[in-house]
Amino acid sequence: MNVIRRFPERFKVVGLTAYDNFRLLEKQIKQFSPTHAAANTNGIRHLKRHGAARKTKIWHVERDLDRLVALKEVDIVVIAMRGSAALLPFLSAVRAGKTVAPANKEALVIAGNILLREADKHKARIIPIDSEQSAIFQCLEGRDRRELKRVLLTASGGALINIPKSRFHKLTVKQILNHPRWKMGRKITVDSATLMNKGFEVIEAMVLFQLTVGQIEVVVHPEAIIHSMAEFKDGSVMAQLSVTDMRLPIQYALTYPQRWDTGLKALDLVDMKKLTFFRPDWKRFPALPLAVEVGRKGGTLPSVLNAADEEAVEAFLKERLKFTDIYDVVAGVVRKHRNIKQPALQDIYEADRWARELARRFMRGKSR
Repeated sequence: MNVIRRFPERFKVVGLTAYDNFRLLEKQIKQFSPTHAAANTNGIRHLKRHGAARKTKIWHVERDLDRLVALKEVDIVVIAMRGSAALLPFLSAVRAGKTVAPANKEALVIAGNILLREADKHKARIIPIDSEQSAIFQCLEGRDRRELKRVLLTASGGALINIPKSRFHKLTVKQILNHPRWKMGRKITVDSATLMNKGFEVIEAMVLFQLTVGQIEVVVHPEAIIHSMAEFKDGSVMAQLSVTDMRLPIQYALTYPQRWDTGLKALDLVDMKKLTFFRPDWKRFPALPLAVEVGRKGGTLPSVLNAADEEAVEAFLKERLKFTDIYDVVAGVVRKHRNIKQPALQDIYEADRWARELARRFMRGKSR
């Protein structure tokens, strides 16, 4: 919304949606005057009671998103929902031939091949907003993919980069949510701490750029200035660098292929003095190799991984599960799953349902 506010003559907000953050939605409706908005049942009541429905058509977020994103007057759909719930609106947007700018990675993780197949069929375009995927997209744009050797996917290291594993079991929700570089949602911040988020990004990059697991290396880069790199067969490495601000990849997705002034502070490499890199410790952060293995096997396993992680992280955020138990629950569910290698959409949803049910059962035995 800050990006759009900077260019009021170039962007028109057609629709805004939220789930239960309807007070912020109400403010945004007043600022941007969208013709359509969506919220849950309580949000709809609130918006109508406070006059938001006078000029804005109010939709139900759980029933109408697929229709809203497909509206004729919509050109670009930014998907900032978290979790697997984003899959259906994402699918509807690509089937309607829209440009889709996903900040959500879960939809691509669990059903990326289906989404890309539908996008190709309906001539839709997917331009990632995730800073790492945006960086890879920018490094590869206009280049022959046959010349690519691998991509280097950077990770800031999350909140636990300097904390010994012996202390992990005592960490509180507040400590985990204190990310050193990015201000993100609660769930993704927890995933950043376990490095599960980076594992999801490995699977996402495999799908978006048609890579194998062996073509993706995760590199920890605490300064979060290089957002990812692409190495080519001749040994050249292309990197995308910028200040740590999500407005840049968001704006690039909205203005592609053009680059407009962001108004952001210039990157000062001299002032930075150094950029550091090291390999992630897979023993300290076993969620990363688990996700990489799931990506290698594919099928319904990514759906299972995501669903179990959503359930376990939610339990941790509600202080019903210890931080170190998140991995145990997720890994336990993944190991129990009988993978379907070429899943239909229904198989993916069934795997999601099964994984959530088993995760809850596991957590009942681990409750704090």
